Amino acid sequence: MAADMAVKAPPAPAAAPTSPWDVAFGSAVMTNYMFRGISQSANKASLAAYTELRYNANPNLQWYAAISGESIDFPNHAAAEIDFYGGVRPTFGPLALDLGAWYYYYPGGETFNGLDGPESCTNLFITPLGGCNTIKGDLSFWEVYGHATYTFNDYVAAGANIFYSPSWLNSGAYGTYASGTLKLTAPSTWFPGGLGAYISGEAGYYWFGVTDSFYGNTFFPGGIQLPDYATWNVGLGFTYKVFTLDLRYWDTNLSKSNCDVLTSAQTASFNAGAFSTTNTSGLQSDWCGSTFVAKFSIDTTLSALK
Repeated sequence: MAADMAVKAPPAPAAAPTSPWDVAFGSAVMTNYMFRGISQSANKASLAAYTELRYNANPNLQWYAAISGESIDFPNHAAAEIDFYGGVRPTFGPLALDLGAWYYYYPGGETFNGLDGPESCTNLFITPLGGCNTIKGDLSFWEVYGHATYTFNDYVAAGANIFYSPSWLNSGAYGTYASGTLKLTAPSTWFPGGLGAYISGEAGYYWFGVTDSFYGNTFFPGGIQLPDYATWNVGLGFTYKVFTLDLRYWDTNLSKSNCDVLTSAQTASFNAGAFSTTNTSGLQSDWCGSTFVAKFSIDTTLSALK
């Protein structure tokens, strides 16, 4: 009878529970650091890196907190942007939301008020009209944001974004930015060996308020109305595992005069035709014009490396 008894296999070990915690991280090199249509690196190359701590409360709800950094070239001599941000990402079927807050920190800035000759101007000269570019030493500011992305299928996704700051670049002027995005991803069968490709674009508009008196002039001593503007970009990207190469065209409808009003660029040049009641220096900047940017990035997570 003992020989006829079935021998039971030992029970399979229970699968280890999946940790709800994860860390995403990555870095990038780009030929120009463009932020909503305006160069943050004086039209020069920039490096970036980030790390993001994630907590997946359930498959449809993720909390996150992150820090990132970019090399910049600001008129106040700040050479780095350090970003602290965090929020929550709930998903509802094909609809993914991202709600959070962001703090932009620019260490090492100096104040240029234009009161003590050319050395106190960001552009190092007084224009024939008697003015020069000025800027605060502290440009750090915070904003709140919301993103919504709807994925129609494996190939088409559309999004909408909104950002608001009560004092854009610590200028005293509010800033509200809204945009729409569209991304078309190529079928995986189009490319061999795990290569991928996409086309994506964004169209947005920035609304601004009135600055504080630091940026005032003889026409508006209490502060100036910053110029609103539209911006757009479109690009072609290629992906392979954790690598992405993004080739993108950027542009805005800002004039070179209004670009100077928003940037106080240290590379600005004089043009009497750039004079206006908000730009009393007659300076102009090319940081907001059409430009092509190539960006190579690496992005992964700890869970993907296991």
